[in-house]
Amino acid sequence: MRPRSGAVLALTLLAGLAATASARAQDAAPQSCEVPGYLLSTESTLPKVAEAVKNARPLTVLVVGSRSSTILSSEASAYPAKLQAALKEKLPSIPVNLSVELQSGKTAEEVDTTLVKLVEAKRPTLVIWQTGTVDAMRSVDPDDFRGAVDDGVVALQNAGTDVILVNLQYSPRTETMISAPPYLDNMRVVAQQHGVPLFDRFAIMRHWNDAGDFDLFSTFHGTDMAKRVHACLGRALSKFVLDAARLDQAQQN
Repeated sequence: MRPRSGAVLALTLLAGLAATASARAQDAAPQSCEVPGYLLSTESTLPKVAEAVKNARPLTVLVVGSRSSTILSSEASAYPAKLQAALKEKLPSIPVNLSVELQSGKTAEEVDTTLVKLVEAKRPTLVIWQTGTVDAMRSVDPDDFRGAVDDGVVALQNAGTDVILVNLQYSPRTETMISAPPYLDNMRVVAQQHGVPLFDRFAIMRHWNDAGDFDLFSTFHGTDMAKRVHACLGRALSKFVLDAARLDQAQQN
């Protein structure tokens, strides 16, 4: 006997709901967002971080960033918060304190004037300075940019803190609008000159895009995608910090 039309409709609706649920589950599934080892290794070190961990002292991290350091109305999902969570997991016996100072719309030169005061106020073990995007958008002279980053790193080191530089985020849609390479290259030069680790956010995000972990070319990203990217960045940055501090597994757990 042929099933009644109502039963057929119900089965069709159930099949459609199942397919939709499956698609949503796939969309929500976390990307692997693996990072090649060479992008998370550095010859530069973080001696003050290493000293704090070895002596069981609090690890205080200050992130000096821009709008891409946060997610509107969801600070707990942004990469600084994810970094803190990952460090706490790896260093369960060490208090990990992290704060964020947003310098939205400011060039490296403009941020320079605030760095020493921030260090005096926060007393960080480590400053993670994210810069370059505003300078690239404003087409600041690359040589002037290099000089500003150089001055900032010197000021931070003289203030007694470890430093990590974080470069621009990667976006294939903006490559035709801004020229990132001169700013990326100059940050690399400054990092090498002063022996500070450079977290190559640009190359890492480009790898994820090329590997299909994230479609960064899409015109619609949305908050969910931003949260996933930030979660991956936070985990990658935590590995980078621990590697630069030369902490072995025994010290991490």
